[in-house]
This record gives sequence, structure tokens and C-alpha cells, in this order.
Amino acid sequence: MTASNPPPVRRVTVTSPRTEAAQRARPRRQRRDELADQTELGDVLIGSLIRAQLGLALRVLAVFVVLLGGLPLLFALVPAASRVEIGGLPAAWFLLGLAAFPLLVLLGLVYARQAERNEREFAELVER
Repeated sequence: MTASNPPPVRRVTVTSPRTEAAQRARPRRQRRDELADQTELGDVLIGSLIRAQLGLALRVLAVFVVLLGGLPLLFALVPAASRVEIGGLPAAWFLLGLAAFPLLVLLGLVYARQAERNEREFAELVER
């Protein structure tokens, strides 16, 4: 006696028309609505924007502190650097008195540009 292979079983997916109708009847909430209604998801979205902006502010502040705060430390640790003159002014006066302002403007521009980028990415996330 030889054993014969049974015919392969054909799989069938059974769906209910009610499932599709229920999904169409209940529209998905938009993320904008989540923000406006102050739901848990909205709080998470706002929290992510706040963290991104805070991180940016702290990075810009760190650059400012290292560059401008490091100069007095440099002049204290290396006395020869304090005797250097730039344009007839002591280097410390020149760097802290004149060069600091373009640095502040540059850091402000970088911060504004990056903050706008963060907000644009947040708006795109909310609209998706």
C-alpha cells in the first residue's frame, strides 16, 4: 500500500463588511486635534518641540561660554597672550570688546535659523 499525499489545503481569509464600515465611520484624529484638545499625544508632541528648542539653546549657550568665557581663562593661564596687541589694543580688549559683538550676531543668526527649522519639522510632523 502506498500512501498518497492529501490535496493542499487552500487558505481563505474571511472578512466582515462591518469592519470596513466601522473604520470609515470613525475618522482618525488629526494630530492638530490632539494638540488643541491637549491629549496625551499632544503633550508628547509639544514636549518634543520644547526639548528640541531647549537643546538648541543650551548648545548655543555652551559655544558662547566656551568662546567668550575661555578668553579670560586663556589670558590668566598664558600670561604671554595678554601682552599681544591687535591694532594697537591689547588682545584681551580687542577680543572681548570688539570681536564679541560679531560673535553674538552670528550665534543669534544660527539660533534663529535652527529654531525655525525645528518649528518647521514640528509642523510637518503634526500635518502628517
